Amino acid sequence: MFEALVAGHICLDIIPGFLGKVAFDPGRLIEVGEATLSTGGAVSNTGQALHKLGVTTSLCGKVGDDLFGQAICQILEKTGSGLSSGMKVSTGEASSYTVVISLSGEDRMFLHAPGCNDTFVASDVSDEALANTKLIHFGYPTLMAQMFANGGKETLEMFRRAKRLEATTSLDMSLPDLAGAAAKANWEAILTDVLPFTDLFLPSVEELHFMLDRTSYDPGNGQPLAVDRIQELSRKALSLGAKVVCVKAGSNGLYLASGSHFDGFGRAEPPERRDWQNIELWAPCFDIEVAGTTGAGDATIAGLLMAILRGMTPAEAARAATAVGATCCERPDAVTGVQPWPTTSQRMQSGWATRKPEIGSGWAEIDGIYARMAPR
Repeated sequence: MFEALVAGHICLDIIPGFLGKVAFDPGRLIEVGEATLSTGGAVSNTGQALHKLGVTTSLCGKVGDDLFGQAICQILEKTGSGLSSGMKVSTGEASSYTVVISLSGEDRMFLHAPGCNDTFVASDVSDEALANTKLIHFGYPTLMAQMFANGGKETLEMFRRAKRLEATTSLDMSLPDLAGAAAKANWEAILTDVLPFTDLFLPSVEELHFMLDRTSYDPGNGQPLAVDRIQELSRKALSLGAKVVCVKAGSNGLYLASGSHFDGFGRAEPPERRDWQNIELWAPCFDIEVAGTTGAGDATIAGLLMAILRGMTPAEAARAATAVGATCCERPDAVTGVQPWPTTSQRMQSGWATRKPEIGSGWAEIDGIYARMAPR
């Protein structure tokens, strides 16, 4: 049995090395440095990070039988022998790729071709795979056309099967192209169907806002979502059926909340269920020199899933998540910065500083974690 199965979106990341400040002007040639080639997407980023953290992990994504697909599988094999064995190779289809524009001191931008991620369906994850894992993490249905078509029918089918086969389920999102088909899907309706079968819902702040309050979502206002709105929308996700909601808030840290309902959590259920019920925590970011933010959210998720699989408390899990996410940001790509868990754990214990999050009053700091003690 594997501890984790990571399924969903995968692509080849092409990350140009920029030399100083860059202005993108029409007709201009911009000289860049050596490109970094890595795999991207939830399958690659979260899956490889879990493997590096010491979690026995299986990967399930779809690639084409082209040069990009070969490169994706070769890169996975360099991380761990056999990591590409669960990949689906689709004859005649094009593999997905992303050009990552990652400038120092700025959030990254993406030029993305979905490729055969658009033909991935629920049956690409077999019953055998679901029955032989403690936890399935599925990432980026927003970038996989069949997984959001028809009201998310394929995503719902996969999560229903996973729960029937007693696996713990985890769901991550990705903000879609706001002019594309995914942005026109009714994500609140999709989540209303899927979250009752979801144990861990792990969106970013932007994704949470977009999915559950589309009418007020304005990507151009430049203002971060207020903490009380993050709390409000997280509670809405809990009311729809998710057992734990973990919101990635970038440089402001990580918000973790849960309700009281934990029945049917699956094979990765924490040993002390009561510790995970009715919690509300905020974990600050660790202090680092940022080389890039590509894959930071996926690495953060890997840290959280690893902690849950290892039976850690919510506070320990939240700190583990932000620590693993921080190590990812110390390299320009999504994977090479992640270190084995004993290395990261030792760094945390040696006095690794954190940055105080901007979360307002009403939180009590306990061992580096901010807990909201007042009734919700």
